[in-house]
Amino acid sequence: MMTATVPLLAVDGGGTKCLAVFADTEGRMLASGRAGSCNYQGAGREPAALELTRAIQEAKRQLAVSAAVGNKPPESDVESASLAQKETANITEDGPLHVTCAVFGVAGLDTEHDRQVIEGMVREALARTEVTADRIFVENDGVAALLGATGGAPGILIIAGTGSIMFGINDQGKSARSGGWGHRIGDEGSGYWIGKQAINAVLRGFDGRGSHTALTGKLLRHLGLRTEEELFNWVYSAEYSVNKTAELARYVSEAEQEGDEIACLILETAADELFLGARSVMSKLGMATASFTVILQGGVLQNNPLVRNRLAAAFRSVSPLALIDEAKKEPIYGVIAQGLQLLRHGN
Repeated sequence: MMTATVPLLAVDGGGTKCLAVFADTEGRMLASGRAGSCNYQGAGREPAALELTRAIQEAKRQLAVSAAVGNKPPESDVESASLAQKETANITEDGPLHVTCAVFGVAGLDTEHDRQVIEGMVREALARTEVTADRIFVENDGVAALLGATGGAPGILIIAGTGSIMFGINDQGKSARSGGWGHRIGDEGSGYWIGKQAINAVLRGFDGRGSHTALTGKLLRHLGLRTEEELFNWVYSAEYSVNKTAELARYVSEAEQEGDEIACLILETAADELFLGARSVMSKLGMATASFTVILQGGVLQNNPLVRNRLAAAFRSVSPLALIDEAKKEPIYGVIAQGLQLLRHGN
C-alpha cells in the first residue's frame, strides 16, 4: 500500500500549548492536535519533545478518523473535498504519513544552540509519529507567524502570551527582534511578567512598602491560600510554575476593570515595556516613518483592552502610518501561511 501524502504539516509550538495542523494546498485544516508546552527552556528538553510528539500524533489520529468516515474539510467545495479524501484515503493512525512541507514555529529558538536542540526535537517527533517530509522548516514561533501574517511585507509582530517577544521585517526584507529572553531575565509585558508583578505587589502591600490592592484576595483565592506568607511559600515551592504564574494575569485585568490602581499600573507598565521592545525593532529596521502593519498576538494583547489600547496609542504617536491589526487570529494561521508560501514558491 502506498504511503498517504498530505501537503502541509504546520506546528505552532508555544510556551503554553503546542498545536499541530495538517492542511491542504488552500490552507484548509484537515485535522489538528493539541498538547502542552514545547518550549524546552521552560518545560525541559524531553518533556517538550514529548508534547511535540503528542500534538502531531493527535493530529494524525484525527486525520485517520476523518479519512475513514469520509469527512470533508470545513468550508470546502465538492472538488477540493474529493481531492482531500483521495489524498488521505490510505492514512491510518499507526501507519506512515508523508507531507510535502512541514513548518515548525517553536518558542525558545533564540540561539544557534537552541536551533540544534529544537531541530533534534523535531526529528524525534517526526520519527516517533512516522511522518516524513520533503521539506522541513524550523523557526522561532514569532518569526514563522510574522512571515506568514505579512507575506513578506513590512510589519512588526508583538507576541504577549505566557512570554513575550517582538519581531520585525522592513521593505528590504531585513529582519530584527527584541525581547524573548525568557521568564528568568525577560519576557516583560507577558502574562508571566504580569503575574509576577501581581505577586510582588501583594507582598509589598503586606510589608507596608506598597498600597493595599484587591489583587491580594484574588490571588489567594485562586491559589487556594490563606495568607500572604503562604503565597510567599508557594512561590518557592514545587507547585510554582511559569504557566501557573501567567494564569494570574487575568486577575490583574479583573482588578483593573474594578478600579484597582495597582493593577492598572501593572498593566500600563506591561504595555510600555512591550512598546519599548517594538520601538527598538522599528529603530533597527528604520521603520518609524514607513507604512507597515503591527500584528498583535497572544492572550495578553487579545484579552486585555488596556494593554492593547495603550500599546496601539503609543504606536500611533510615533509612527502614524502604522496599521494596527487587532484581529484575534491565532498564531497557527501565520505558520500555515508560511507553509503555503513554501509550497507555492519553493523558497
